[in-house]
Amino acid sequence: MHAPSVRSLRRPRLRARYDEGRTAAPFVERLTAEDLVRLNELLPWRCFTVDREGRPFGGMAWRGKRVAPESVPDRRIELFHKRFDLSDKHVLEIGSFEGIHTIALCRLAARVTAVDARIENVVKTIVRCAFFDERPRVIVHDIEDETRSGEFLYADVCHNIGVLYHLADPVTHLRHLGTWISRGLMLDTHYARDEDAVETYDVNGERFRFRRYSERGRRDVFSGMQSTSKWLRLDDIETVLKGSGFDTVEIVETREERNGPRVLLFAETGFRAE
Repeated sequence: MHAPSVRSLRRPRLRARYDEGRTAAPFVERLTAEDLVRLNELLPWRCFTVDREGRPFGGMAWRGKRVAPESVPDRRIELFHKRFDLSDKHVLEIGSFEGIHTIALCRLAARVTAVDARIENVVKTIVRCAFFDERPRVIVHDIEDETRSGEFLYADVCHNIGVLYHLADPVTHLRHLGTWISRGLMLDTHYARDEDAVETYDVNGERFRFRRYSERGRRDVFSGMQSTSKWLRLDDIETVLKGSGFDTVEIVETREERNGPRVLLFAETGFRAE
């Protein structure tokens, strides 16, 4: 099954006014209805926010996915801020998607660097943030591409939602986080139940069990960049984080979703200067 083409994107009804999710969007609110329609048609948006008048900015994914306004901030970001006090922190956001979490992070943090492997997501993040009058540093970067320099990835804390379970080598990514991040991490990811982790792979002499998951690759913005990804067991995620320099790992919640179990956790390390 192929992802919908740009022509098949669903646009929210521009004459509609949404009550949920209203948030200040200074330069969206200056747009005429005609200009807002043009803005929503310029890029292949897959989610949308609404301004203080309830007017939608962006687009829907497809039937049943991203069909309601996104909240700014997401409740997980509020927890992130409560845990680490982002006001004086440099935040690394891995997987910016279309910039909705980026906006919230910019409103709370001293500095934000956002990366995404897809150029279209980087462009959408820059555009959305500009219309919200926020100025993160946004960079095209595939975190699994070891041939690319990643000197800009060093930060105090990391916002990592919906990325780990799309990776072909999640263990290496978790280990890199211990190098890049000096204070703490918020991780939200699917994981494999023990009985579903029936395959193994080797990372520097250690073997890890995983559940193989099919991805649609570069063409589908909701997929990983490779054809398959590996879902780790939750115990292994905790173990790898602790072995990477995060002294404490706290499970905030686990939940069941359509594709499988998911966890929200915080990992924290003693202070290390960048």
